[in-house]
Amino acid sequence: MPRHDCAPVFAAVLILFYGIFISFKYNAIELDFVHKTNSGEKRKALKSEARELARDARALQKAARVPAVLQEAQRLQEEANSALAEAENLKLQARLEDLNVWQMKKAKAGKKGTQIYTYWMASWREGRRTRNVHLGSCKKMDAAEARQKAKKMKAEAIHAN
Repeated sequence: MPRHDCAPVFAAVLILFYGIFISFKYNAIELDFVHKTNSGEKRKALKSEARELARDARALQKAARVPAVLQEAQRLQEEANSALAEAENLKLQARLEDLNVWQMKKAKAGKKGTQIYTYWMASWREGRRTRNVHLGSCKKMDAAEARQKAKKMKAEAIHAN
């Protein structure tokens, strides 16, 4: 007896695996932008505003029969270009703000008992990898100083790449 009935089943399984593969690929790309920052949100709003202004300018240019309307369309396009330029200027700042600073605790056993040491750590994404950096003792710096040091180290790492 020939097995001609297994072809549809094989095709369904193939389609299922293809769908799973595509979803993994999509999720891996989507995870690159994880953290929200003030500059990132401001950049997103500026880009959205620039798109709306450009759309309005194009609509006015299509319907323009009066020179005043053409001037308004040019003004809107200039505003859109300036908003887009400002959004691009915020790109590096948003990237620098996207880092985590936390306290790490380490317990060491000694003659007098267990001592707990705390120090500042920072992490950020560099390509597909997460970079963890030791910043210093919690006794020697507070959270604001640790954050500033982490931003400086991340800026150096970005410019080195």
